[in-house]
Amino acid sequence: MSISELAEATGLSASPCWRRVNDLKESGVIKGSVALVDAQSLGLAVNVFVQVSLKQQDRESLDVFNAAIKTKPEIVECYLMTGEADYMLRVVVEDLMKFQALVVDFLTRIPGVANIRSSFALSQIKYTTALPTDHLKAKS
Repeated sequence: MSISELAEATGLSASPCWRRVNDLKESGVIKGSVALVDAQSLGLAVNVFVQVSLKQQDRESLDVFNAAIKTKPEIVECYLMTGEADYMLRVVVEDLMKFQALVVDFLTRIPGVANIRSSFALSQIKYTTALPTDHLKAKS
């Protein structure tokens, strides 16, 4: 949304709206701006959620895994979890062969990996990058 559109939606003029957005950027509330690209249009048809368990959950094992994961652009999200698995990954690739190569040639070779379980997304029901902010309205 442009500054003028945001200003109109919030009832501010463009100049104070721009200052407020800039303040949010400088304070780190707004981390950056991105263009959302349709994965299908780029031939990225396979969306996989991968649970990874480590042999042990000490700082060194976590650091080794974290560093390795950050090197792979096809791993678009990674979360340290509670529960059965230590990590949940979201992987986006072109096809099953690319996913197999990621698992066999990369994930299984990270020191400390004990177990890998994958679930393939059949369809995307909801996707948003917008955060829920209704709780902030009460604080105004």
